[in-house]
Amino acid sequence: MWDPHPDRGSWRNVYSLLSFQPTEIPYAEIWDLPGFNPGDNFMGMRFLDEEKGAAIIEGLGIETLTSLTEAARQEQQVTATLTDSGTLVIDPEAVNVTHTSYSRSGGTTLVHRAEALLVQHYRATLDGTETRRIRTPAGITDLYVVTGDRVEIIEAKRSASHAFVRQALGQLLDYAPHSPIQATLLTALFPSRPAEADIRLLHRYGIDCVYQNDGDAFLRRPAPTSRRDHMMQIWASL
Repeated sequence: MWDPHPDRGSWRNVYSLLSFQPTEIPYAEIWDLPGFNPGDNFMGMRFLDEEKGAAIIEGLGIETLTSLTEAARQEQQVTATLTDSGTLVIDPEAVNVTHTSYSRSGGTTLVHRAEALLVQHYRATLDGTETRRIRTPAGITDLYVVTGDRVEIIEAKRSASHAFVRQALGQLLDYAPHSPIQATLLTALFPSRPAEADIRLLHRYGIDCVYQNDGDAFLRRPAPTSRRDHMMQIWASL
């Protein structure tokens, strides 16, 4: 397409963006991620290796068009396979559509900022307690707080609905066995109070519930100590 550059060689790799969403993300949120350092005020474009790229996408809550398209493709493939093999969980007469297509405009890739802002507000209430994020085989934690003998893993969600409570529950139980120091407290953080049944669900597994109440105030609904002590043995043995 272009003549080779005298110093940089040929222009063999030409890239285009599937989508672009202007988003304000403070440097500090990137510095919190594993593999990045405080004070790194990079300007312009920076190419990241695979590990750091994955940390950015996961740690900043970026939902990419390619990942959503791949998920839709996999669902279509599974649906087609089950239909072709005759394996159906309900009668064929009850199924009006056997597969679906997925389309999304290039400008609607999501960057979920609500969880990052919720964590930022919660951090401000910790009175200078040092917090960080850690990478585990199960993913990157939203917060990892060590104060004395207390080691807390916090997972934030942008909604207090049942589906998000279940997500927080699963992620926390996934993170716990990989804590560098034995986790003593697992906490799910929400922007509003979950339903009582969902709080009981978290407590059943020894997980505290923290939610934003009024303004920047947060309330903690701790799990029963006996339940947490019991679950800690399971966290450590998984």
